[in-house]
Amino acid sequence: MLSGKSDKPVAVVTGANRGLGLETARQLAKRDIRVIITSRNAGKGEIAMEKLLAEGLDVLFQPLDVTSESSVAELGAFIHSRCGRVDSLVNNAGVFLDIHGAEDASGASVFNVSLETLTATLKTNLYGPLLLAQELIPLMKQQHYGRIVNVSSGMGQLSEMEGKSPAYRISKTALNALTRILAAEMQGYNILVNSVCPGWVRTDMGGPQAERTVEQGVAGIIWAATLPDDGPTGGFFRDGQPIPW
Repeated sequence: MLSGKSDKPVAVVTGANRGLGLETARQLAKRDIRVIITSRNAGKGEIAMEKLLAEGLDVLFQPLDVTSESSVAELGAFIHSRCGRVDSLVNNAGVFLDIHGAEDASGASVFNVSLETLTATLKTNLYGPLLLAQELIPLMKQQHYGRIVNVSSGMGQLSEMEGKSPAYRISKTALNALTRILAAEMQGYNILVNSVCPGWVRTDMGGPQAERTVEQGVAGIIWAATLPDDGPTGGFFRDGQPIPW
């Protein structure tokens, strides 16, 4: 594991101990990017780091609870001391808690969702990306470069909004709003901010019946995390193609 200031681009991937996050970290590292993988569970994060190191990839690990301001600040301090820069942020960490208290997620109605479930979902899926943007964008501004990818979902599309799973849907719609706000405020800084829908992917959250592989889901995330300077910002994309909000 390398240390010190990085001459290479540096990416931060949250929720990177498994699934989309782990594969995103792998694919970014294969592009000669130093990747800081984060997860709330330190043990699982260390295992993920060792797996990627064994593949010859340049990765670091930092424990991170995206709902904790102090944990986010510790990540910022870690980046300052170990890398001195951050080029890309992939806000992948997310929760789907609507299934709690229901026989299945489809049974979680807006009429029975608890404020506890809604609040816990928003803390991870919305407040976390906000806290990370507030912490890391100043570093991006210093180098006049940054790429932020908010991993969203088609379930947050207002144009296709349906019932059920209200906490998750609301959190992803709000995350899309955050994308738009950040993109607008970052005009002129070469910091591009986009939402990406990976589709229904075979992960722990998506389940074994999902139609897409992890590799297919990650492709659009990598695209948005490595956009050229004239790339889009403030958009919602799937597989590199714009989709309605």
